[in-house]
Amino acid sequence: MKKVLLTTTAVVFTAGFASAGDMSMSGSITLTYGSWGTGTVAGGADAWTSEADLDVAASSSSGSITMSGTLEIDEATETAAGPVTIGVGDVSLTYDSNAIAGLALAPTAGNAAGAQADGEDDNYGDYSVTYSVGSLSATYVGDEDSDDSSMSLSYTSGALTLGIVALDETEGAFGTTGAETTTLSATYVTGPYTVAVSADDAAAQTWDASVAMVSGDTTVTVAADEAEVMSVAVAYAAGDMTASASQEFNEGDGTTFGLGYTSGAMTFGAAYDSANGGATPGNGSEAELVVSATYTDGDVTVSGQANSQDEMEIAVSFSF
Repeated sequence: MKKVLLTTTAVVFTAGFASAGDMSMSGSITLTYGSWGTGTVAGGADAWTSEADLDVAASSSSGSITMSGTLEIDEATETAAGPVTIGVGDVSLTYDSNAIAGLALAPTAGNAAGAQADGEDDNYGDYSVTYSVGSLSATYVGDEDSDDSSMSLSYTSGALTLGIVALDETEGAFGTTGAETTTLSATYVTGPYTVAVSADDAAAQTWDASVAMVSGDTTVTVAADEAEVMSVAVAYAAGDMTASASQEFNEGDGTTFGLGYTSGAMTFGAAYDSANGGATPGNGSEAELVVSATYTDGDVTVSGQANSQDEMEIAVSFSF
């Protein structure tokens, strides 16, 4: 019955969009063994899991109004509409329930369905309106369950980019409320240097400032913030090798490093972040130390990863 339903659905979509626009299908199949946590939640016992995802995307651009949307199907027999976007000239409207970035809060355990209780931020914006013309762009994000909103403006003139974000998360979502703040930012590029500053008007005001310098394959960044934390970061990328490291000084002591190497079909990586350790260490990809390896054979990818929380995961997948 499921096969008949899926086939019928595909035929209906094909017939419906054959003359109205373009349609494409994409998906992936993954078989995984191990356990891998997320944020504050550990991965649990090692186990086999399989995933299958299918996306049917359609779009229409035959007139002055453009429209696109996606039907998402996964192995849990869940079928959901993905983001739907309508465009007219320089204005576009996107709707995607509780999935639009711009409004995001850290949820708490036992809250609304669909919210994560793992310490990770959840987007809860429902729709966005974007206007872009020349060097000016503006985006409004709203939540239909509350009056929370985010309004951002950006203007670029030569090497200078100015931005402002007005954020209101006072009603909140998932049982958590936020604040009402306005953040101003500016970025200026001159030769190998990029200077960036930002500041907000929160009750406990915050600001950030940084200067980045590019020299050949190396980028050095010096930064500071309102907490008197200063940092120096170095990033290197050349050929098959990438490397990065950073150290905080003064009021901070965080240390990070990363290393990546690609040789043909093989890719190796390692990442360390001291901020993810301590009394409440992170899990999964947010553990203090994460190592990974990937091998690609045609359309099939074999990947493995392990971390300092004794979590490991091996996956074989292909996309179509």
